[in-house]
Amino acid sequence: MCLAPENQPQSLQSLLRAEYANALVAIDAPTSGTTGRKHPKLWDLDDKHHCPLIGTCLSIDDLQRFAKRFHFSARPGDDFALHVEAVAQCRSRNPASEAMQRHLDRRYQLWVARFGKLKDDKDLLALWHECQQRGDIAGPLWALCTHRNASQSSLQRAYADVHMLSHQVGASLAADTRRLAHLEKENAELKNGLKQELAALRRQLATAEAERSERDALRDEIDTLHKRLQRFESGQVIVEMGQRLVALQTSHDKLLATSGRMWELERNLKDIREEAQRIAAERDAALSERDALEQLLRAMEPGPCEATSGSDACAACEHAISTRCVLYVGGRAALLAQYRQLAGRLGITLIHHDGGQEESLSRLPELIRCADAVMCPTDHVSHNAYYHVKAHCKRVGKPCLFYRGGGISGFAVAMARIGRGEYSLAGDPG
Repeated sequence: MCLAPENQPQSLQSLLRAEYANALVAIDAPTSGTTGRKHPKLWDLDDKHHCPLIGTCLSIDDLQRFAKRFHFSARPGDDFALHVEAVAQCRSRNPASEAMQRHLDRRYQLWVARFGKLKDDKDLLALWHECQQRGDIAGPLWALCTHRNASQSSLQRAYADVHMLSHQVGASLAADTRRLAHLEKENAELKNGLKQELAALRRQLATAEAERSERDALRDEIDTLHKRLQRFESGQVIVEMGQRLVALQTSHDKLLATSGRMWELERNLKDIREEAQRIAAERDAALSERDALEQLLRAMEPGPCEATSGSDACAACEHAISTRCVLYVGGRAALLAQYRQLAGRLGITLIHHDGGQEESLSRLPELIRCADAVMCPTDHVSHNAYYHVKAHCKRVGKPCLFYRGGGISGFAVAMARIGRGEYSLAGDPG
């Protein structure tokens, strides 16, 4: 039976009064048939079942965690107020009652599965009485109350059993408390006497063990000294020390020689690796420059053509340069003069835009319209300029070549491709 403390707020007083009224509700005559419910949830149960379920199946630590999680109005240290507010939350479906439902299903899932195998209400009540006699209350109570085939009679029986059990526990609590206090006092006296006796025995044992260890250490030391004395007297120690000294000297000399050779080899290897890296870098640069220049020369010096100048066959020749004006976006500003010189040798006029470093990107659409094609080194241009060029070329259908390498060799290869007409249409990467 729940009574409200005087210092609780008015909102909590109403909850306490409701709990008190539920505890005084007369026990109605239950029906004998099954309810046919479909796994009733916590908020589906009668209000009078919430108090024994929360009080029996949830621990104080569980209540405090739920109170902190869902911001109960009761003080954290007032366990009774937390209980009352949790019971009130169970009367309707809300985040707190759903969380308690999930928590209880997980904690007592074995009991729910065991009771779930039973279909008859009599079997459920018999299993409940069996569990009660063994002292298993919380799990069987939850499994019975949430069973779909549990009748109101069985639920009322369980409610009455738990209710009377709480009275019996309360009646025996005072006597148990007095007996516990007497036993604790007697236990403390016995522990105190035992501690004193054990302390005295430990001191005696430590003294005996120390004396025994000292005797054993002295005996071992005497044996060791006796053996060493015998070896010195026989001259065996001097011979062994001489042999070890000769072996150490030989090993030392070999180690010095090996160490010197190793350091020399490491220095040579380091020099060789550095030289090899330098030669490889020079080789790669030379090969790249050679390939670029070969492609440029092939583009600049096409083979002899026997077709009459200005004829249709001349217009369809693969060596004919149809691109006369190229817009170059990005690149290295320091190499701009060399870019223009290479383009001029191919008969191409080069227009340059720095990709937005100093020039405005708003000029790009006008420059793209004026050029026959656009080329852009992707590794030497900003992302903003790249997407501007790509989008506008796609919009106006302007041929465009995107490539990697902003140096002279990369530019030469790109110009050779432009001269051969190798680029993409509508702004797609070439």
